[in-house]
Amino acid sequence: MARLLVIEDDPAIRNTLLRALRERGHAVAASPAAMDGLQTALAERPDLIVLDLGLPDLDGRELLRMLRAVSRIPVIIATARDEETEMVRLLDAGADDYVVKPFTAAQLDARIRAVLRRGSALDDADPALVVGGLRIDVAAREVTLDGTAVDLTPREFDLLHHLAQRAGQVVTKRELLGEVWQVPYGGADKTVDVHLSWLRRKLGETAQEPRYLHTIRGVGVKLSEPA
Repeated sequence: MARLLVIEDDPAIRNTLLRALRERGHAVAASPAAMDGLQTALAERPDLIVLDLGLPDLDGRELLRMLRAVSRIPVIIATARDEETEMVRLLDAGADDYVVKPFTAAQLDARIRAVLRRGSALDDADPALVVGGLRIDVAAREVTLDGTAVDLTPREFDLLHHLAQRAGQVVTKRELLGEVWQVPYGGADKTVDVHLSWLRRKLGETAQEPRYLHTIRGVGVKLSEPA
């Protein structure tokens, strides 16, 4: 049984979700506004938050930013906004997944279980991955390079972690979009290039002079120890 928090201002949708998710065995609390939801999240520490964007007191994107500043509780965005660029922006801001309204309770429940499984897999993973002088502490979500801390955004950490799990292997953009961003392939692959560029800069390298991140033209990218 998962402990869920639904932050949704529409009373009809909120009550429907409460009833449906409880019928599926979850313990569910609800908040009708952003600041009330933030207080509940910090006090109750749910396993997962379902977050609407169109809240009366604060836009859900701002609430997501505030949550990510203090917590790693998984967040699924529930929204009527279906533009791909908006979805990528939200995922980059720290959302773990999203569903587009209208959706069924079964679809939302499946997304909840998938996000919680991913979190459980991280918890069960080895505490650190080491590639050359690069050390990725999975439990603490911290990265050091030659003993010096590297300040990464949540998405940059997830990208580096995924590549480190497959160190020495070429990983395609399709896989990165599906596994790191949880979005279907098509068009948005430029966001992978942008994040790789940011990651390279923080690791002190460039695409022209790579040390750890090597682009394999037409195929993908590979993380490997410096020669």
